[in-house]
Amino acid sequence: MRKLFKINELDNVYVLREPVVKGEQLDMLGLIVTIPYDLGRGHKIAVKDIPLGAKVIKFGLPIGSSTQAIRAGEHVHLHNLKSDYLPTYSKDDRFKS
Repeated sequence: MRKLFKINELDNVYVLREPVVKGEQLDMLGLIVTIPYDLGRGHKIAVKDIPLGAKVIKFGLPIGSSTQAIRAGEHVHLHNLKSDYLPTYSKDDRFKS
């Protein structure tokens, strides 16, 4: 767990302290996760399964909602998370100018 940390006990994502490379295995408190691609420091990984539409919690606060079911150990980012507050950087066509 030296490469992962939770900012707040309520968080359902870990944050990477260090970059990880494709194929690297991380032990998330007994759950062994194989990283499917390179990820940089600061990226988020699901602590547990996050259902479609559920709040993603970081800093002890919701940072958005999942746009698909996210399994424990999966990367959490713009491809499966949307802000509930700001439409910027959204892939949703409704917000493109």
